[in-house]
Amino acid sequence: MSACDPNRMPATAPASLANGATTYTERIAFVVDLAYHLHAYGTTSQRLEAAIELVAKRLGLACEPWSNPTGIILAFSDPTRPAGESDTTRLLRPGLGETNLYKLCEADRIAEDVINGRMDVPVGRAALRALDQPSGLRGRVMQALGFALASGAVAGLLRLPWLDIGTATVIGGLIGLLVLGAQRHPRLREGFEALAGLLAGTVAILVSIFIGQLNLNTVMIASLIVLLPGMSLALATNELASRHLVSGTARFAGALMTVVNLTIGTAIALTCAQLLGIEPHIRAWRPQPDWVVWGAVAVAAYAFAVLFQAHRRDYGLVMAAAISGYLISRYGGEWLDAQAGVFLAALATTAAGNAYARWANRPGALIRLPGIIMLVPGSVALRGVISLVQAQSLNAGQEAAMAALNTLMALLAGLLFGNLLVSARRNL
Repeated sequence: MSACDPNRMPATAPASLANGATTYTERIAFVVDLAYHLHAYGTTSQRLEAAIELVAKRLGLACEPWSNPTGIILAFSDPTRPAGESDTTRLLRPGLGETNLYKLCEADRIAEDVINGRMDVPVGRAALRALDQPSGLRGRVMQALGFALASGAVAGLLRLPWLDIGTATVIGGLIGLLVLGAQRHPRLREGFEALAGLLAGTVAILVSIFIGQLNLNTVMIASLIVLLPGMSLALATNELASRHLVSGTARFAGALMTVVNLTIGTAIALTCAQLLGIEPHIRAWRPQPDWVVWGAVAVAAYAFAVLFQAHRRDYGLVMAAAISGYLISRYGGEWLDAQAGVFLAALATTAAGNAYARWANRPGALIRLPGIIMLVPGSVALRGVISLVQAQSLNAGQEAAMAALNTLMALLAGLLFGNLLVSARRNL
């Protein structure tokens, strides 16, 4: 059974509701906590609203949810009481969420247990709040390692020289440490992306001067790959297509500001180097053989499993989804064209995620999100903005902007038709 599957809901209410053991207020509190946690773990607005509405219905509540990237409004009423007598509204300000596949699966399991009577509502609420425990030292170290491995792997996928790969790996690790620092010191959060861009640009320039020549812009982009809002752009476009206009617009604007902030940081580093008379050497040599690319694919898949905070038992599934998405995109692009490859990969991974959710009664996000992570257009968008700033000409970034737009449209088409190919019975 699934908390988010209307076709698999039991016909009767949980025993705790039937015998009156759970109060109206307790049920509302559980739904509020569930909405908060689903939002915190990166659930999109349309999926969150659908899931909350279904769970509330199974708990004997009428609920009208409304979600955006920085807030949730939940309007409750008791359908067994006169209109207006039991109306209750909750406003939540959870802030921007981040993808956490393990906690998303746990929240889904808890909701399922509650609505099927295997867990009392107060116990379910306590179980949700237990998920708020911060990660320990090992978790923080793994996150920093994930940043480093993802940056180095992307540099390998681009067939950059070993010095470029090593530099991107080091910068990625430093940015991972900066992320951990921002989590502990709220003052760093406002200018975090700009600081990350400044760090990436400064280290890359210093390496190119004192150690060896680099493909400067490409190394910076590879180093910042985890922070690039490609996934946010894809989700925003998907929300807009599903008529969640406020949420989609807000998420799209947030993604664009992330790109702008990253560009500001890198531009400051490049400008300071010019003012100091430092001219970094840049080369475009890409000598790596195919085995480096395949190794980079495997490392990237592992890194994204870590960064998506999947449970270790799900690493194989997440990595397989990421590798499959890349392979379909690559060979589909060679067979047809690049956009067609992205479309086919998004179509296949979305359909596979929906099928997995129907078969395994677990969130399809375990397959869907890793499957499209290497397809997102964030790196192309950043390259276009950096080129525009460096050249001070709109024409400089026009080609990259069009490439990002074409990739985004192909990705959206794949997501939409993937849901049509295999219907999403679960909403997570």
